[in-house]
Amino acid sequence: MKQFLFVGLGNIGAKYNNTRHNIGFNIADEIAQSFDATFTNQRLADVAEVTYKGRRITIIKPTTFMNLSGRAFRFYSNELNIPIQNTLTFVDDLALPFGKIRLKGKGSSAGHNGLQNIADEMGTTSYPRLRFGIGDDFSRGQQVDYVLGEWNAQEQEELASYILDAKKAALSFVFHGLANTMNEFNG
Repeated sequence: MKQFLFVGLGNIGAKYNNTRHNIGFNIADEIAQSFDATFTNQRLADVAEVTYKGRRITIIKPTTFMNLSGRAFRFYSNELNIPIQNTLTFVDDLALPFGKIRLKGKGSSAGHNGLQNIADEMGTTSYPRLRFGIGDDFSRGQQVDYVLGEWNAQEQEELASYILDAKKAALSFVFHGLANTMNEFNG
């Protein structure tokens, strides 16, 4: 059975639950819930397992906090012997408008500490990621507050449908591959 690893990036703890920076966790949760899977706390991450069209997907939400996400990524990809091209990381992105998703097979961290730690731990920037736009509606010097801030009321209303789009893209990645999924979802 072909195996995949989904890595939702975020921070653990109730104070981060509804923040923009935790969109990776939200996408991971949506995928697990749609398969009636539950997360269990394991080494370095909360972990859920699902099967989709004959493929096994392990979904992790690192419990290492964002800046050390690469430790969980490396552990589970090695432990489960999942090739890096069969991984998909869900991450927030300031450079994209709210709700826009963009898949990439490689690239820089663009200042994102979670992505940078994965690159450092894995020794490469060539790993698939699904970037979820959180917009950039903040004043100069307020980036950290914005990223770690909660969704506003209008964003909250629209968020569920955008997370569903991200889930569809992730499942397409498993069945149709990165290139086809990029063609369909990158618009």
